[in-house]
Amino acid sequence: MHMTSAGHLLNEDRPEFARLLDEVLRTAHERPELALVGERLNAEQLRTMAINASVLLTTAASPEYDHYVKVRGELREASLAAHSAAAADVAADGPAGAGVSAMIAVLAPVLAGTAMVIFLLVGYILKMIEPQPAFAETIITTGWLFGALTAVALLCAAAGLLVTAVRNRATEVAADSGDTVPDEVSRAREAWRLALLERGIMPFLRDALADPGAAGLPVPHTPRAGRIPDLGYTRPDFTSPGPTSQGSRPGYTAPDFTSPDFGGPEREPE
Repeated sequence: MHMTSAGHLLNEDRPEFARLLDEVLRTAHERPELALVGERLNAEQLRTMAINASVLLTTAASPEYDHYVKVRGELREASLAAHSAAAADVAADGPAGAGVSAMIAVLAPVLAGTAMVIFLLVGYILKMIEPQPAFAETIITTGWLFGALTAVALLCAAAGLLVTAVRNRATEVAADSGDTVPDEVSRAREAWRLALLERGIMPFLRDALADPGAAGLPVPHTPRAGRIPDLGYTRPDFTSPGPTSQGSRPGYTAPDFTSPDFGGPEREPE
């Protein structure tokens, strides 16, 4: 019998907890107490919080879970004992009963058929010899007797197979007649699921929606698509330059170019 510590599920039952949680979140729009799903916290955030707090949630349904594990373990032990007893019966009866019968059913037609072929073949060969031996007809008659024995052995083997098939079918029907124990396991499983839902999952989800910090766990952050994360600093304030009419423009004057003072050939430079 498996014993579990408080709030800890066996590995085979953890997927059942996850399926129940997913079912509740999938049908949240049908539950008035979960109408706020998607406003403060979405379904994926709630699922992450519930999985992280699975020990706390499953502890609320510990009595029902312990009963479920107990009933399931008793069923498995009973089934294992029944299979062991059946295997012991087969091992005890096989060599003395079924083993000898099967051996005879297989070997008798083979041996009789082989003897038939040999006697008939030898008899007809002897009958072709001149002068014909007197015992050739006797050998041929013996061969046909073995042929009749082969046919009888085949009929007996077929009857034995038919009786074995009917016996096995009757055993299977008798074994399937007791289905009350699996029903008890099913009832214990449903009682655990109901207690886990009403005392564990639903109160946790309601508290998480009312106050995300009520469960004592950090709220997982799910970034929105296309949103740039806040890196903790502000961008510099760039401003575009004003129009050309605003402010003062640097002034300049064109250089004063004058033509060189050329004199005639008769003018001497001073």
